[in-house]
Amino acid sequence: MLVNMMLHPTQINSPLEKSLTMQKTRSPFDVLILGSGAAGLSCALHLPAGLRVGILSKNAIDEGSTQWAQGGIAAVMDVSDSFDSHIHDTLDAGAGLPDTKVVERIVREAPQLMDWLLRLGMPFTRDQGKLHLTREGGHSHRRVAHAHDATGAALETTLLHAARARKTLTLLDNHTAIDLITSRHLGITSEENRCLGVYALNRSSGHIETLRAHCVVLATGGASKVYLYTTNPDGSTGDGIAMAWRAGCRVANLEFMQFHPTALYEPRAKTFLISEAVRGEGGRLVLPDGTPFMQRYDARGELAPRDIVARAIDYEMKRLGLDCVYLDISHKPPEFVREHFPTIYARCLEYGYDITRQPIPVVPAAHYTCGGVMVDENGRTDIDGLYAAGEVSHTGLHGANRLASNSLLECMVYGRAAALDIAKRRRDPKLNRDMQLEIPAWDESQVSDSDEEVVVSHNWHELRQTMWDYVGIVRTRKRLSRAMNRIELLKREIDEYYGNFRVTHNLIELRNLVTVAELIVRSAMERKESRGLHYILDYPELIEGEPGNTVLVPNEIKACDKQPSS
Repeated sequence: MLVNMMLHPTQINSPLEKSLTMQKTRSPFDVLILGSGAAGLSCALHLPAGLRVGILSKNAIDEGSTQWAQGGIAAVMDVSDSFDSHIHDTLDAGAGLPDTKVVERIVREAPQLMDWLLRLGMPFTRDQGKLHLTREGGHSHRRVAHAHDATGAALETTLLHAARARKTLTLLDNHTAIDLITSRHLGITSEENRCLGVYALNRSSGHIETLRAHCVVLATGGASKVYLYTTNPDGSTGDGIAMAWRAGCRVANLEFMQFHPTALYEPRAKTFLISEAVRGEGGRLVLPDGTPFMQRYDARGELAPRDIVARAIDYEMKRLGLDCVYLDISHKPPEFVREHFPTIYARCLEYGYDITRQPIPVVPAAHYTCGGVMVDENGRTDIDGLYAAGEVSHTGLHGANRLASNSLLECMVYGRAAALDIAKRRRDPKLNRDMQLEIPAWDESQVSDSDEEVVVSHNWHELRQTMWDYVGIVRTRKRLSRAMNRIELLKREIDEYYGNFRVTHNLIELRNLVTVAELIVRSAMERKESRGLHYILDYPELIEGEPGNTVLVPNEIKACDKQPSS
């Protein structure tokens, strides 16, 4: 039985270890939200209108992972469905590890949030005036509301339109958060650790900005970019997880990295997701000769949960020496395919695949981080004033595997929960008192511009290749040990580089990636069983009894050794 397994890293790098001078200080925000996807925007829109809110995005405001989500939002919206059924499907997909109370809460709040989205003007696909509900892997009913096959783009547009109408909301694009500012890092140890803001690199000006806030919300997404092949955009580099860990937050269940079973196998397309809904509407997984194979692995066939489908594809590819398998929906009428999957149809056609007439070449790719920063029912982390919502967090919903289309739902439920909790605390005198603390400026007088940027690009590729080769869909103790050895070497190189040169966007992301890679491998080495997304050949069976979460606990954060200039 796994219960609260803890790891104690030997060193937590303070966000103040590296100092910079070129700095701009803005007026304090009431709430600073890191991330402009579904979780961050939902939080912002549920905050009281009078609060001064900042939303920080490291790229363009609308370029986060939400924009790329194809499938939809799972919610009980049909009389033939039930909360109990959605709860059961979520618990089953999570391989016994989800928190039942959390699952019940999120499932029951789903219809309310769907109504909220409809009032905002979310353009869900309809059938004869009613929401068209599709079915995806692991679901026992049709309960996935969607906007054709581009739900994320429609959701992002809807939420962003509402956010831009808020006069007290400031959108800060092209700002890369470097680290959280906490009272403990400033040397204040007499009270509980509090978050006071962040240091961020303004990519447009090249200057470091001090962004102070009464409360900070991490809505930075996951860490799938730690793998060589991923369905996620470039921004999924585990920034929030790494920053929270360095600041002193616990993380949990990071061994459970979900690989989406069906990404387009096309070198020119990077990795393009082929939605779960294609299988939900009758798509069949087949070998190159047209032989279907999923029934050999699970009675649900193509509609089995993602971990089962991804392992089945991985096994068939290795067994037969294949570069890919195929997803075939060409047996459906062409007009049906084009109507239900216009984005997928158009993208595949760009690369010469007419999915109304031929199967789609597919491979698994890293897709979703099921673990993350530990939070309570209000989205609070271990640090006072610091919240987390969405893929960056560990709420207890997903367990060992995420049920399809529960992710956007979780973003909205915990985005709202964090907003409501912050609203209750808005008059807390402690928040105003902390804004009087003096925060030192960065000082870059001891660093220089890099003359070896190739170190960043080389280590970036080597890290992701190592994770793909050794910490993928199927693992072994030997592979995990090899991965840890390489990660430790890379971490030392990256830390040395970070300590001597001015920070850049790529360096910040690389530093975060190597931190998250280490946490993933340590978590995987601790779990001595195979469960959900974590399949290890040394321990192929489940541990009987109630499973536990893999919880990693950082050492106590001390005042930084290198104080920045005041």
